Amino acid sequence: MTAGAPVLVPAVRGAAAAALAVAVLALAAPAPAAARGAAAPEPACTAGTGPYQRELEAHLGRPVDGTQSPADCAAVRAFQSANGITPADGYPGLATYRTMVAVAARARPNADGACPVRTGRVTCVDLDRQLLWVQRGSGVVFPPVPVRTGRDDQETRPGWHEIYWRSKDHESTLYDNAPMPYAQFFDGGQALHGRPGDLYAHGGSAGCVNLSVADAERLWNLLDEGDAVYVWGTKPGTED
Repeated sequence: MTAGAPVLVPAVRGAAAAALAVAVLALAAPAPAAARGAAAPEPACTAGTGPYQRELEAHLGRPVDGTQSPADCAAVRAFQSANGITPADGYPGLATYRTMVAVAARARPNADGACPVRTGRVTCVDLDRQLLWVQRGSGVVFPPVPVRTGRDDQETRPGWHEIYWRSKDHESTLYDNAPMPYAQFFDGGQALHGRPGDLYAHGGSAGCVNLSVADAERLWNLLDEGDAVYVWGTKPGTED
């Protein structure tokens, strides 16, 4: 052999080639999940029976017996996670129930025709179901979301209204400068606005229509002064 000449490697054929290919694939293949550190399994769902147990069982297609089971808990927790409810712990409480009502109404929120149909935008506030949506004609342009309306003796006033003033970073002049982000006033001191924190605390507002801050921002970006607001029904717990 001449010094410095290249070394020629014979081609690998047959069984040897197959063995070499398997070895190469083994090196390229990802490591098993256990070797990579697989994600820890989700902890067991242990939340107990909640006040809206039967309603959530019916909505989620679970046996309706009013008693929380591990499978019920897991189904409620999955619903909470899918709809941004925190904590997603499987407990069928008020926030989960109100979200369930909104989800159930999405396909046809005005199925009973309670909110009048007009050519322009109408913000529909259903006190019975504690829902708000916006429609233009018979089309829904803002799907239903849960709201908190006025408590007993401070009910949200029913009927036709009109947004007459908007204040993006508003603070209440009546209630210790309480934040009212994305406030859209429609009747005296009553407004559509966001409520930071627990939307359902204290049983009701002082007459305003409270939304989550995220929903209030989306509503702010849709509506304008002069838009119609229609309120009807009776909030549960405020019946005379």
